[in-house]
Amino acid sequence: MPEALSFVVVGLASAVAAGLTMYSGFGLGTLMLPVFALFFPVELAVVATALVHGANNVFKVSLLGRHADRDVVLRFGLPAILAAVLGALALGWFAQADSSITIAVNERSVAQITPVKLIVGLLMIAFALFELLPRFQHLEFERRYLPLGGILSGFFGGLSGHQGALRSAFLAKAGLTTERFVGSNAVIGFLVDMTRIGVYLALFRAAGRSAENLGGWPLVVTGALAAFCGVLVGKRYLHKVTMKSVRTLVGALLFGVGFALLTGIL
Repeated sequence: MPEALSFVVVGLASAVAAGLTMYSGFGLGTLMLPVFALFFPVELAVVATALVHGANNVFKVSLLGRHADRDVVLRFGLPAILAAVLGALALGWFAQADSSITIAVNERSVAQITPVKLIVGLLMIAFALFELLPRFQHLEFERRYLPLGGILSGFFGGLSGHQGALRSAFLAKAGLTTERFVGSNAVIGFLVDMTRIGVYLALFRAAGRSAENLGGWPLVVTGALAAFCGVLVGKRYLHKVTMKSVRTLVGALLFGVGFALLTGIL
């Protein structure tokens, strides 16, 4: 893909996702991971997504964080932080594994699937079904399950970046107003993002890699700035937009890239 076009793709995807998911609490990470996977190895795509997602949550917290429900943030956020550490460590372990699955046809090797591609690909397909199947689109949980929701959302957030849909499903039954729901979602997402980014960077340093030589920073910055613009537009104009089309788009992209990872195309 031409370099200029890659900036257009990342910028548009980030702006649209950030704007349309302003009030849902999820969608930016799930959409940006398959987009970044087109340009980076899958483990670096998770990191790039985390950086854009984290920057976007900083911006959202500055706008709406004052509305967060402290009790919900503590009961959901603290377990999510701990689980995010485990998920991020699991991603690092899979990324460093030397083994791979080789797909051969007539004794000719056509693809190699590493453990991290296998795991993230399976997760992406699972979360695609979570977005696309009607029985899961209205899934909600009672308030007493907030700590469990934090553990599940935090772990998958650390492992593959897919945290928002589960988080919103659990928070939807917490008896929050729209402002408190959005504010709590932003604060918890910010806490998980900062935790997993810290673990990712520590793992890179331990592996002899630094943030400066990972490459791709211009695309990450483009995604972050575009997400800021999307949040501003979403806050002002798009709070009544239905999420059905967004969920369909996200699910289709997740399924497509997950399939590509599992088959060695990416």
